[in-house]
Amino acid sequence: MKNGYVQVYTGEGKGKTTAALGLCVRAAGAGFKVYVAQFIKMGDYSEIKALKRFDDLITVKQYGLGRFIKGKPAQEDIDTAQAGLKEAKAALVSGDYDLVVLEEGNVAVTCELFSIDDLMKVVEMRPPTTELLITGRGAHERLIEAADLVTEMREIKHYYKQGVQARVGIEK
Repeated sequence: MKNGYVQVYTGEGKGKTTAALGLCVRAAGAGFKVYVAQFIKMGDYSEIKALKRFDDLITVKQYGLGRFIKGKPAQEDIDTAQAGLKEAKAALVSGDYDLVVLEEGNVAVTCELFSIDDLMKVVEMRPPTTELLITGRGAHERLIEAADLVTEMREIKHYYKQGVQARVGIEK
């Protein structure tokens, strides 16, 4: 890629991860190598199963323990996320990937798994030919300022409020 940019998908609405994974598939379709670091999440979600079909072009690593973090995170959650951020930095600067995605990177900052300073260091070390995408609710103002593209997903209506739980293949 001649020019890479920093993208942020944030907001309270559904669709941030879905849009990010769509970009991953599009990039793979163009022959680009993709690295996805999923923070907080752990498990065999439908998107993980689907992306395995592109394992020659898309690498997915999960750096979460698969549990909801409310209040102060456990040290184990912090250690896992920080190890993931370190691996994601290495992937970003390696020259092996055209697109690097920090999925739920914003939420990891909000949950204090790593700091906004740590995340901004990743943004600053991005090679000019690599695309970097950071997703998750509550993007920090510093990240928004530094990004080249910011999309905010805004919930207008959601069937979850009528009691519909997350469905396999649609939300999970």
